[in-house]
Amino acid sequence: MRIRIVDAFTDQPFSGNPAGVLLLDSFPEDTWLQKVAAEVNLSETAFAHPLPAGGEADWALRWFTPTTEVDMCGHATLATAHVLHTTGTASGTVRFATRSGILSATAAADGTITMDFPTSALTPLPVPDGLEKALGTEVVAVHDTAAHVGDLVVEVRDEATVRSLAPDFAALKGLSSRGVIATAAAEDPDRGYDFVSRGFFPAVGIDEDPVTGSAHTALAPYWSARFGRDELTGFQGGARTGLVRTRLRGDRTLLTGHAVTVIEGDLRA
Repeated sequence: MRIRIVDAFTDQPFSGNPAGVLLLDSFPEDTWLQKVAAEVNLSETAFAHPLPAGGEADWALRWFTPTTEVDMCGHATLATAHVLHTTGTASGTVRFATRSGILSATAAADGTITMDFPTSALTPLPVPDGLEKALGTEVVAVHDTAAHVGDLVVEVRDEATVRSLAPDFAALKGLSSRGVIATAAAEDPDRGYDFVSRGFFPAVGIDEDPVTGSAHTALAPYWSARFGRDELTGFQGGARTGLVRTRLRGDRTLLTGHAVTVIEGDLRA
């Protein structure tokens, strides 16, 4: 079977967030899916298979980190939609049945793909014990997100602070069910983005995820409320970076980005 590595939320190879994508006839046993994800060893590997015509979804979709299955993943969904469209397997809007409900992805003429995800709820929290020490910086505000995301959104002082973070991953591991998203307003909006973030997920086997689409279902309402605009662009990453365009529509958030296939080969196992 064919396996592809796709860089998501970028139009340049070796940037953005890489994801493995396998299109299957059906889902094998979970243990096999997990072994493949561990072998691919990217933050997520997506597995998808077609569903019977006429239903509420076109494809079933699951995502695995090297150590566990996750409820929601934006960049691997974008990567899967990119593979479906570039191989001629699908066109227009594709609907995915996932653990987070029906998610859709629509390809545009300019090569971008827009995904329709549920907006994450944001619950203000006091700063958890140990968070500032684990991040190595003072914290401005902390919000918890909905169950499917399971992150802490942590605002820090400024963009320079986000970029310079060098967290203690062992200390971060027990602070949230999935991860910690550190964020700040952009220092210079003229550079093409409104806010910055970095995502740390040691609890699910990923120290840092370069560009986390699902986190933007929480970052979008957080920064849209601050800026008073429903359409924003987020810049995420440390060594690898990417851009996520967000559009807030009440209980849904639209996430738009590019993707590029960098590797294609045969999975022999």
